[in-house]
Amino acid sequence: MNPLVRRLRRGRAEDAPWVRPAFLGLLLATAALYLWNLSASGYANSFYSAAVQAGGESWKAFFFGSLDAANAITVDKPPAALWPMALSVRLFGLGSWQILVPEVLMGVGTVAVLYAAVRRRFGAGAGLIAGTVLALTPVAALMFRFNNPDALLALLMTVAVYCVLRALELDRGAARWLVWAGVALGFAFLAKTLQAFLILPVLALVYAVCAPGGFGRRLGRLGLGGLALLVSAGWWVALVELWPTSSRPYVGGSQHNSFLELTFGYNGLGRLNGDEVGSVGGGGRGGGLTLELPPGVELPGGAGGPGGGRGGGWGETGLGRMFNEQVGGQISWLLPAALLLLVAGLVVTWRAGRTDTARAAFLVWGGSLLLTTGVFSFMAGIFHEYYTVAMAPYLAALIGMGAAVLWEERGHLLASAALAGSVAVTAVWGFVLLGRTPEWLPWLRWAVLVAGCAAALGLLGAGRLDRRAGTALAGLGLAAGLAGPFAYTLATVGEGHQGSIVTAGPAGTRGPGGRGMPGDGRMFFLYGPGLGGPGGAGGPGGPGTGQGAGQGRPPAGGQAPGGGQAPGGPGGAGSTGGAGSTGENRTGGGPGGLGGLLNGASVGTEAKEKLLAGADSYTWVAAAVGSQNAASYQLATEKPVMAIGGFNGSDPSPTLAQFQRYVAEGRIHYFIASGGGMGGGGMGGGGASSGSAISSWVEETFAKVTVGGATFYDLTSRT
Repeated sequence: MNPLVRRLRRGRAEDAPWVRPAFLGLLLATAALYLWNLSASGYANSFYSAAVQAGGESWKAFFFGSLDAANAITVDKPPAALWPMALSVRLFGLGSWQILVPEVLMGVGTVAVLYAAVRRRFGAGAGLIAGTVLALTPVAALMFRFNNPDALLALLMTVAVYCVLRALELDRGAARWLVWAGVALGFAFLAKTLQAFLILPVLALVYAVCAPGGFGRRLGRLGLGGLALLVSAGWWVALVELWPTSSRPYVGGSQHNSFLELTFGYNGLGRLNGDEVGSVGGGGRGGGLTLELPPGVELPGGAGGPGGGRGGGWGETGLGRMFNEQVGGQISWLLPAALLLLVAGLVVTWRAGRTDTARAAFLVWGGSLLLTTGVFSFMAGIFHEYYTVAMAPYLAALIGMGAAVLWEERGHLLASAALAGSVAVTAVWGFVLLGRTPEWLPWLRWAVLVAGCAAALGLLGAGRLDRRAGTALAGLGLAAGLAGPFAYTLATVGEGHQGSIVTAGPAGTRGPGGRGMPGDGRMFFLYGPGLGGPGGAGGPGGPGTGQGAGQGRPPAGGQAPGGGQAPGGPGGAGSTGGAGSTGENRTGGGPGGLGGLLNGASVGTEAKEKLLAGADSYTWVAAAVGSQNAASYQLATEKPVMAIGGFNGSDPSPTLAQFQRYVAEGRIHYFIASGGGMGGGGMGGGGASSGSAISSWVEETFAKVTVGGATFYDLTSRT
């Protein structure tokens, strides 16, 4: 038998016979779980799916992360997370599986890397526990089946930690592993900018203090790792900044066509202090889209939407944020136990030498968890529950390592008490979390509480029990702790998720509309340049009640949304959009969630046929304000659609003069009205936005064409 095949099947020579089958079984089970019902999400976040479609058509769009193959504007992130999906689409064609399977593979890869990192020092059992905890974390099951950048970010951050832990084991050869860690962090930056650097201080500090060798050599190796990070992240940034602006797409999310501005503003400091120019609810100096909600209606994160609470519109900030009604069920099931096990692990290894790898591992994983949790808890800018997937590998590692260390030390009363305490606190917290959805599996919370407390009582005397009985109690405690997140994970994979704001777990945990946004018919209003206020032209509150139940989704197999049910965006199909946005079959189209801001429109057969007629004669078959509106039509036709103003409609691209020039040159066929009328242009931005100005000019100048529930303006036919 080939040695590589034998190693794959058998594992290390010193491993017990069960180790490799258990590891491969974990990976296969994770893949099967994450692939189950995958196509129910259709194109998931159409914003990124449109960019993937564009990258599958155009290498230039692939490189820049453009929203359309004609390269009008980019997404508001660097493009690394789009590249695997775009390659898949280029190879296998456009479809739901082609877009989402790479995300599933990233999830399986993250479980594998985490297992490898934990097992090296703490054994296969600890690695299997850590991998299982990660796979069954609800927010991980959500995001490793979704096309946001967070899946690649979580994978690369886990790889970076693994590489640093390998470097901590060595004197000679450590530099190589630090270089690889820098490369992983650099490409993580190209997935989601500065979030990739959250744990950088922890990694650098622990290596500088705990690595073998002299202090000067340690600093020199860190310098090599930093150089690798700079090169792996900086090459793309340098090319974009040096590229002539006239021959590249506009940098989406920036106000001055600069990726550096995007990095340090909207995607950087703005996320921390809430000063996000052009964003929803923030706006900072440049203003933005303001949402006014009636009492009791909340945006994701609570606090009654923008303007409510200390979080600047994205929920109450503070230490309790990770445990609140919105976030708790996503990530916090085992968070109290992880923190307890971190303390216990540090106590057990406290007297070890400076270079002890077990203590260093607790410091790296624990420091990463604490720092990431702290930033998420206190950031005042845009915060979504799914961001917490970044915490999942750190939390899972601490569970696996802490359980292994305390199990080995269970002969000591304090160790067995800490082990029992972690099981008990997990059971009690699981009981609380499950109690937040009392109508959903009401028996489960009591089963978790009883089984967990029984296991905890037994583990108090773990040192006096024979190994078989102790193992049975530990297994019971682990099962009780994982029962809640496992049930949430099954609920997550059992349904599709579309739009820009998605959450894991049963529908009752996600706000009135089942997607974390109001969608039960209660009115909410958006104000901003070009939005006419409640009931005004273009603003949600025009025709349509927005009473979709969140059940609409693209057909199985990943066909473009259209010709059938409306994508069930935040708050349900159609959310609070304009005419006809209730999710029924129709021949035209209608806006998606939040007037097309958070989810795309439903594109009917008649609208698709009209756009495709003579499409090859135009650079863009249409233009629409806001990326989600444009994305849906682009995915339906697989032809470029210009997204005026980027994601929020607030980016100054194109200007009115540029748009008028494109129209005069015959490069755009239709303008697609958003919301209940033309006023949907210009969602945010300071002063009179270009989207608002373009909308007004088009309305005054060109003939209106009604296609089912959608309103087009023919830019080749003046009134």
